[in-house]
Amino acid sequence: MLATPVQQDTALRQDELHAGVVDPDMDSMRLLSETAMKYPDALSFSSGAPHDGTHDLAKLSRYVHRYLAHLRERGVPEQRITRLMFQYGPVNGFIQDEVALMLDRDEDIVVPSDAIMITHGFQEAALIALRGLFHSPDDVLLSVSPAYVGIRGAARMLDIPVRAVTEGPNGLEPEAVAAAVRAVRAEGRRPAALYLVPDFSNPSGTVVPVDARRRLLELAAEEGFTILEDNPYGLFAKDGERLPTLKSLDTRGDVVYLGSFAKSAFPGARLGYLVADREVVGEDGTRRTLAAELSTAKAMFSVGSSSLSQAAIGGVLVEADHDLRSATRELTAVYQERLAATLDALAEHFPPERYAEHGVRWNRPRGGFFLVVEVPFEADLAAMGRSARDFAVSWAPMRMFHLEGGGERALRLGFSNLPPAAVREGIARLARFIESEARS
Repeated sequence: MLATPVQQDTALRQDELHAGVVDPDMDSMRLLSETAMKYPDALSFSSGAPHDGTHDLAKLSRYVHRYLAHLRERGVPEQRITRLMFQYGPVNGFIQDEVALMLDRDEDIVVPSDAIMITHGFQEAALIALRGLFHSPDDVLLSVSPAYVGIRGAARMLDIPVRAVTEGPNGLEPEAVAAAVRAVRAEGRRPAALYLVPDFSNPSGTVVPVDARRRLLELAAEEGFTILEDNPYGLFAKDGERLPTLKSLDTRGDVVYLGSFAKSAFPGARLGYLVADREVVGEDGTRRTLAAELSTAKAMFSVGSSSLSQAAIGGVLVEADHDLRSATRELTAVYQERLAATLDALAEHFPPERYAEHGVRWNRPRGGFFLVVEVPFEADLAAMGRSARDFAVSWAPMRMFHLEGGGERALRLGFSNLPPAAVREGIARLARFIESEARS
C-alpha cells in the first residue's frame, strides 16, 4: 500500500512580499471603504468623492461623439479616428492639445503639448514622476504633512524615503521646507523633490499664500529640487479668491504639475495628467521635454491610457471651450454650500465659546472638500468603526494622513458628496458620538 504523500504548505509568508504591500499604513483607504460597505446606512464623511448630482449617462455618449466630431472638424481622416479609438494609442495620450488649451485658459499655464502626459489619474502621474526623478537610494522626497495618502503610498511602493514637513495654519511654510532641506543634506542625502497641494489641501483644506508660493519656487531653484504640485481642488475657488498655481509662476521648469479630471468631470474616467516642460538633454545632445522622457516609465506602468476615457474627457473640454473653471461654477457653488453647512452645524453643536466644556474645535477652510476637527479622545480606526456602527456616521482618522506621527485626536470630514440636509444630520450624529466618547 502506497504511503499518503505529505501535503506541503505552499502559502507565501507576508515577509516574502514587498514591505509596501503588507504595511498596515498602506491599508487605511481599503479599511475606510470596507467600513462604508459594512454600514451602508451610515452617513459618510470619510471620503472625498465629488458631487455626483450632475452625472448623466446621456452625457457620456455625447461627450465621446463631440470629441469625434472635433477630430473630423480638424480634418483627421476617418480611418485614423477609428484606429485611435479601437487600437493601442500613443503612450503619452492623444488629448494633449485640449489639455494644453485648458491649462492656458484656467490656470495661465502655458506649455507645449509634448510637455503633457495623459495618465490613469493622479496616482499613476505620481508614480511616473517619482520613478523618473529619483535615481539614487540617497534621494529623499520632502512632503507636506499631513498629506494625501496616495503620495506616501507611491513613494513606499518605489522604496523612496519620505521626510515630513509639517504644515502651518496656512499650509506648507517655506522656512520649514528650508530647514528640512538642510537636515536632509546634513545626513548626506539629496532632497530630490517636494510634494504639496497648495490649494485647499487634502486633508486639511489649507491654502498656501502667494508670497509663500514664490518663496518655494526660489528655494527649488536655490537647492535644486523639483516641486510636485498636486492641484485637484483649485478649480473650485470662489470668484476673486483664486491664487496663481506654482506652475503658472514657474519660469524654469522646476514644477511638475499633477492634475486630475476626477473632480472637474467624473471620477470613473480615471484620467489625469502630468505637466513636465523642463528640457532633458540626451548623450547625443538631443533635447526633449521631461514628459516625453518619462514616456518610458508610462509604457512600463500601463502602456497607455484608455482611448475611450480620453475621448470622453476630450469632449468635455471641447464642449466647455477648454474653460473648465467657467463650466464648473455651479459645482463650486455646491461645494461652498456644503462647506458652509458643515461649519454652521459644527458651531451649532459645539459653540466655540464653550470649548472648555466640549473640547472640540475645527479649522475654517475657504473651499475644497475637507476640514479637520480636533476631539478630546483618540480618533483611530476603531473609534471610526464605533461611530459608523453605533451612531451611523463615518469619517477619516487624521493620523492616517500624518507621515511621522500626529493627528491622534483629530478627524477629517469630507463634505463634498453630502447635500446640506445630510450634512446637518451627519454632524448631529457625530456630535452624539463625540459626546459618548468623551464620557467613556
